[in-house]
Amino acid sequence: MDKEKQTLAQRLLEVKAIKLQPNAPFTWASGWKSPFYCDNRKTLSFPDLRTYVKEQLTQAVRTHFPQAEAVAGVATGAIAQGALVADALQMPFVYVRSKPKDHGMANLIEGELTPGARVVVVEDLISTGGSSLKAVEALRQAGYEVVGMVASYTYGFPVAEQAFAEAGVTLVTLTDYEHVVAEALATGYIAESDTALLHAWREDPAHWMQK
Repeated sequence: MDKEKQTLAQRLLEVKAIKLQPNAPFTWASGWKSPFYCDNRKTLSFPDLRTYVKEQLTQAVRTHFPQAEAVAGVATGAIAQGALVADALQMPFVYVRSKPKDHGMANLIEGELTPGARVVVVEDLISTGGSSLKAVEALRQAGYEVVGMVASYTYGFPVAEQAFAEAGVTLVTLTDYEHVVAEALATGYIAESDTALLHAWREDPAHWMQK
């Protein structure tokens, strides 16, 4: 296991930013039933953890995307962390809405960058990848070069991995499903008997409750 990914998984579980309820599934906005729920926005309420996530995302940008000239956060979950990362890197920052504002300038991208700027996208979590890659497309349509994306967490769904590959976007995440489940099991947060159910859900989340 990756030590850094294990550490963040542990800290997310400690503040209950990640909840595992194999026997009492959540309902996602997509309508999917899930035994797993991740809310990385909760990390913003804990200064030490907020700083840790900021530093880890910042280091990920420096290591994997040194060519980046600007940072873009994906609304709304990654606006705050994106701004913190941009501040740490002393780079310009914008954020990308899910749809254009319905009044005023009707902006989809809020903020201003140099034309053709090389942008790294900051996201809080990756599920199917749809909203994240929609932000990438908006930035590309606006004339910017997206050099990659960093995110706090990914579920690692095959559909997301395929979507990122097809879009030509390199994704780097601080932790993931495997590390969270392993840490939850090691600390007694879930039982060994829960893991088969969790893995079955992760393999086909859209149809999990129909089986």
